[in-house]
Amino acid sequence: MPSPADGPIPLFLRFAGEDHPRACTGRKLRERGFLAAAGSGARAGVLLDPHAPHPLSIADRERAERAGLLAVDCSWNRLGERGRYPDGSGTSGKGHRRRLPYLIASNPQHYGRLAELNTAEALAAALWILGEPDRARAILGGFSGGEEFFRINGVHLARYRECADADGIRAAERELFGPGRRS
Repeated sequence: MPSPADGPIPLFLRFAGEDHPRACTGRKLRERGFLAAAGSGARAGVLLDPHAPHPLSIADRERAERAGLLAVDCSWNRLGERGRYPDGSGTSGKGHRRRLPYLIASNPQHYGRLAELNTAEALAAALWILGEPDRARAILGGFSGGEEFFRINGVHLARYRECADADGIRAAERELFGPGRRS
């Protein structure tokens, strides 16, 4: 299995420093050499943003290959309070903002919650959707609930991977989770 650091899509992470260091999956990924830390002004091809209007799809792959995939490691509780990332990037337009399609968390802190993934789960999901399932599995290897993530989201990830663009993802979300969800 390839290393998550090896692949055509560079991975970047901006640290907000809000999580406990021992529970921070982003910090663990950096320590393992799977991604590079990015400064507050860093731009990427695709910025993962849970408040973005459009979902990530395979149509975003070329942009991610060209300029990378950026996640921000911050607390879900504080993100919900603010409605944006600590540096305002949730609304600043830095990068091509994309939210992940609906998935269920398998991490111990948010197990079973819809769309409350930790940083490692988010990056793994993004890589899977962008066509790199081996890297996605490698990223979650060694994390509690890592393999469980793929078990409980297998149908969802397979369906999202079939979608050609954001409209296809929205249709799949309605099919999988019902029409009452934001899309």
